[in-house]
Amino acid sequence: MFRRTLSAFTVMAALVGSLFLPGTALAKNPKHKAKHDARVYDRTYRDYHAWNGDEDRFYRAYLAEHHRPYMTFPKMTRKQQHAYWQWRHDRR
Repeated sequence: MFRRTLSAFTVMAALVGSLFLPGTALAKNPKHKAKHDARVYDRTYRDYHAWNGDEDRFYRAYLAEHHRPYMTFPKMTRKQQHAYWQWRHDRR
């Protein structure tokens, strides 16, 4: 009886543990992360920027420096976006 119960728990633990493997494998895969980064076109300088964690940090610093509340970048007007890219290119 004990042996059968132990076998059942071992099989259940193996099945439950395998559920977590795909998530951790995707988290460590840099190609998977890159698919979620957005590319944003800068009309003034005619170039693309990868909108990732680094760019988001710069964007939040820009908003703080200019005393503006947080707004997602696509919701900003073109004039506001232009001002951000101008600021961003001056910081490089």
